[in-house]
Amino acid sequence: MAKWTPKHEAPEPLEGPVVATITGGTILWFVLFLVQVPFYGWFDDRDLTWWVWTCLAGAGLGLIGIWYVRKRDAAIKRHEARQRAEQSQP
Repeated sequence: MAKWTPKHEAPEPLEGPVVATITGGTILWFVLFLVQVPFYGWFDDRDLTWWVWTCLAGAGLGLIGIWYVRKRDAAIKRHEARQRAEQSQP
């Protein structure tokens, strides 16, 4: 069996409003959790309570994601500032 090799280089990663995207997704997961809580009995009758807990887990993981991308953004900005400072010095 031959090993797979790419035929072209991978594209550059897309950069966008990462913090806003993760925050929006986290809010969405939490809203979905809140919408489902009043119907917990309905979900329990049908053995679908995992839907409720999946939304809560998504919100919790989203909070970790927000923390992570904020730290990442700060590190990228520090690195760029350090590079600009090094370039401006003779």
